[in-house]
Amino acid sequence: MISPGDVIQLFPDHVANQIAAGEVVQRPASVVKELIENAVDAGATEVSLVVKDAGRTLVQVVDNGFGMSVTDLRLAFERHATSKIRKTEDLFSIHTKGFRGEALASIAAIAQVDAISKRNTDDVGNKLIIEGGIVRDQLPATAQIGTSISVKNLFYNVPARRNFLKSKQVELRHIQDEFLRVTLAHAAINFKFFHNDAEVYVLKAGNLKQRIVQVFGRKIDSQLVPVSEETEIVKINGFVGKPESAKKQRGEQYFFVNQRFIKNNYLHKAIADAFENLLPNQYVPSYFLFLEIDP
Repeated sequence: MISPGDVIQLFPDHVANQIAAGEVVQRPASVVKELIENAVDAGATEVSLVVKDAGRTLVQVVDNGFGMSVTDLRLAFERHATSKIRKTEDLFSIHTKGFRGEALASIAAIAQVDAISKRNTDDVGNKLIIEGGIVRDQLPATAQIGTSISVKNLFYNVPARRNFLKSKQVELRHIQDEFLRVTLAHAAINFKFFHNDAEVYVLKAGNLKQRIVQVFGRKIDSQLVPVSEETEIVKINGFVGKPESAKKQRGEQYFFVNQRFIKNNYLHKAIADAFENLLPNQYVPSYFLFLEIDP
């Protein structure tokens, strides 16, 4: 048998990014989550989400956060490039949303991306144009302070992935879910959401109860009971719904740990058990609970 010689090769960057994208970007809602969380991490007080065709054609997030320098704007789209981790110990004290530095590179690998950013110390902004993970241009641009990232034609270069997307109604619902999770966790930020040029949500900054009422309607206001508890391990605060506000279908159940949305059957059962004998069979209580623990 003849030896095949050297057969191991390094992936080209654009191929590596497309593979990583399979883990990061399942659907347009994944892009929405990553971009909105980046805006929150950038210290924004105003965040706008603009979506077209349930995210297939466009997902754009505009914020008034810190903005990025020319170099940072370029590096932000490299794999494993992050401003949030400097040493291994930082992994045990994470207070930001993202930290791995993979999301933007993965998104850019499977879409056409325009990114514009400007800091308050800059005279002009900078624009980066990326297509399929390849930088096409970087040039000065007129811009507001903050960052605007437009992700166009998602999965245009991996049509098999595009074919796996569900109907527009389903994909829009997933986008709405991700949007609301971030907005509930950050009631002090103004959020807007537009789909196909129609206004979906305009949420004004306030406290948690005001944000819940803005999202779920005034009727819920009188149904919310405040919760507050602190132990050596965890601090819990938020609201639970009164028994009479419980519904058959789930949808108003939110757990957050250090302002990150989570799903946890064990914690959900603890809430359900607390409502035992107070609710009819198969009815689910509403809750909006925030747990703070040592990161």
